[in-house]
Amino acid sequence: MYRKAYNIHVNGVLHCRVRYSQLLGLHEQIKKEYGSNVVPAFPPKKIFTLTPAEVEQRREQLEKYMQAVRQDPLLGTSEMFNSFLRKAQQETQQIPTEEVALDICLSNGQKVTVNILTSDQTEDVLDAVATKLDLPDDLVGYFSLFLVREGVDEGLTFVRKLQEFELPYVSITSLRSSEFHILLRKSYWDMAYDGDVMDNRVGLNLLYAQTVSDIERGWILVNKDQHRQLKSLQEKGSKKEFIHLGQTLKYYGYIKFDPCITDFPEKGCQVIVSAGNNELNFHVKLPNEQIKEGSFKVTRMRCWRVTSSVSGIDSISHSHASKCDVKLELAFEYLMSKDRLQWVTITSQQAIMMSICLQSMVDELMVKKSGGSIKKMLRKRHNGSIHRSDSQQAVKSPPLLDSPDPNREQIVKLSTKLSSVSLRGISASNSANDISGNDFHGNYAFEGIGDDDL
Repeated sequence: MYRKAYNIHVNGVLHCRVRYSQLLGLHEQIKKEYGSNVVPAFPPKKIFTLTPAEVEQRREQLEKYMQAVRQDPLLGTSEMFNSFLRKAQQETQQIPTEEVALDICLSNGQKVTVNILTSDQTEDVLDAVATKLDLPDDLVGYFSLFLVREGVDEGLTFVRKLQEFELPYVSITSLRSSEFHILLRKSYWDMAYDGDVMDNRVGLNLLYAQTVSDIERGWILVNKDQHRQLKSLQEKGSKKEFIHLGQTLKYYGYIKFDPCITDFPEKGCQVIVSAGNNELNFHVKLPNEQIKEGSFKVTRMRCWRVTSSVSGIDSISHSHASKCDVKLELAFEYLMSKDRLQWVTITSQQAIMMSICLQSMVDELMVKKSGGSIKKMLRKRHNGSIHRSDSQQAVKSPPLLDSPDPNREQIVKLSTKLSSVSLRGISASNSANDISGNDFHGNYAFEGIGDDDL
């Protein structure tokens, strides 16, 4: 008997593989817990064998269903939904639940080995790291776990921030490459909150190690005189003073991305993008080899989105999905002057991470503007009690706009609040889907496969 299964792609990689019956089971669970009025419509069962066109239609309907659940402020954050995705991820990778040792990297290159279960979620692993380091509970929310890739030249590429619907051990193991690591790094932007972290010995050491690392990697700019001062403070073991001096330096606290391409100030320019201080900073290499620097403040961005285009997939069978060529872009509409808005596009495989950075900057700014406490926000986020409805009250998602290039095909338009993006399955159908919603952490694409592909 030929049975259909579906690949769910999250963050551009295969997250899990599920069958219609599993998704129907999830739907019934959600309906029982939250009522029929809350749950979006689910594709009905069919008595007869589906035609190829009906198979594709069902895939699209299931995809829309998962998107709708994820965007719902109640359902999308529910433990029921996230545990379904975690369990499906573990089953897909065929990793049994057992005790394992997992290495978590610190900024100074040291590794902290924590004993966890393969089924432990991101928050569990973060708690285990904090316990091993003796980091107090009220500071855990100031840090996050990031998936990074280390190149041969010791360059560091931020892939994504690990989310609540995934199992860190499974995520890192499924990549099957020693280049990837899980890194502990601070998760806030405003250096004013450094004081909270530095009041604790462990927090101070973590922040100091990150500052030293960022300087050594060239992410923070240092002149000769400043370098001498920093070296002297290092030799004295004056960590707080070292950080205070670091705070005065250019690009302190920024994340630097790999070289990529932008259409500003003209198409095809090479650019190095850095995120920090509520802005995206550009170091652009013009066609005439001239280097120009400029910054785009998040407060002047009307909206932004991540788009993906996929080639090499048959629109019905998706038989070439593993060989597809994926292009990611971050596009934002920027207020250049009082009455002039302009789209700026960055073509980068780190577009998702850039979007995550922008959104977290907005979150901090809105909390600060409303007179709230970033400490409370981070603690809520860590404890899993922050709901999307809270975010919706604070941040109104700007409307989606048309693509900067109306002639471009195979585009998936995503909301300004998207933290991660699906790559396969959606754009292969040559249809553009609008996906809206605040602060959700997963955009799901479905790819139909048969048992022969399993």
